[in-house]
Amino acid sequence: MASKTFSMKFFSLLILSFVIMKMAIAGDPDILFDFIAPPNVTIDGNFFTFTGMSALVGADPPTGFEVLKASLAEFPALNGQSVSIAVLEFGGGSTNPPHTHPRSAELLFLIDGTLQVGFVDTTNKLFTQTLQTSDIFVFLKGLVHFQYNSANATALAVSAFGSANAGLVSLPNTLFNTSIADNVLALSFKTDFATIQHLKAGLAPKP
Repeated sequence: MASKTFSMKFFSLLILSFVIMKMAIAGDPDILFDFIAPPNVTIDGNFFTFTGMSALVGADPPTGFEVLKASLAEFPALNGQSVSIAVLEFGGGSTNPPHTHPRSAELLFLIDGTLQVGFVDTTNKLFTQTLQTSDIFVFLKGLVHFQYNSANATALAVSAFGSANAGLVSLPNTLFNTSIADNVLALSFKTDFATIQHLKAGLAPKP
C-alpha cells in the first residue's frame, strides 16, 4: 500500500512538473517547417513583405489615437514566427485606453514626443512613467496597461510583441460595449443603471 501511495505521489508530481514546464515556455507553438503557407497563395518575396505601414508616409498628424498593426491578421507570413509589431500614433491629449494583451508582453519604443504610460500588477499596484523620446518601456504579459499623450504635440511609438497574435482586450469596450447586463455592471461599479447606460451609449459603434 505504501509503495502504491508513493507511486501515485510521484506520478502526480511528474504531471505537475510537466504542466509547470509547459506554462513556463507558453507562447506561440513551435512549427515544424520554416514557415506556414496559406492555401492557394504564391510564395515569393511578396509573401514575406508587409507594405501596410506605407500609410504613415506623408500622412497628416493624427488628431486622436491611431494604430497600425503588422500582426497575423494583417501579415500572414508571421504565422508561427512569434513576433509582431504595431505603430502607435497619438494626437495631442489622446490616449490608448486601459487594455491587456493576453498572449504577449509588449515592448514600447517611443520614437517621438512624450508619453505617460503605466500598468497595474496582480496586487493592484500601479507602475507609471513619463517616457521621453528614445525611451523603452515594457508592459508585462496579460496585465492592464495604458498610454496617454498629455502634450499638445503628437507622439509616435512602435510596440513589439512576442506573439504573432498578441490579442487585445480593451477594458472600456469589453465592459460597456458587450451584452453584460446593466444590473451586473451597476452592482460591480456600485452605481446606477442610468450611469451604466450613459457609459454604454458613449462607446456604442458610430452608425
